[in-house]
Amino acid sequence: MSKKDLQKFGKRLKFLRLDKELTQLELAEILDMSPNFIGMIERGERNTTVENVFKIARALGIKPSNLFEEL
Repeated sequence: MSKKDLQKFGKRLKFLRLDKELTQLELAEILDMSPNFIGMIERGERNTTVENVFKIARALGIKPSNLFEEL
């Protein structure tokens, strides 16, 4: 993914997380990930795996494709 796409993905993740009224810490605990890692994804600083995309989607109660709607 390009840097621009990573930023769009991160912005979408943040929007969906806030829509579920979750903090980065709460989402990180559900996913057994570091809150710093969640923050880096949301800022477009880190890429993530397909496996993590599915975990994130499951934690947010959405389809994985919903995370890519802005791309």
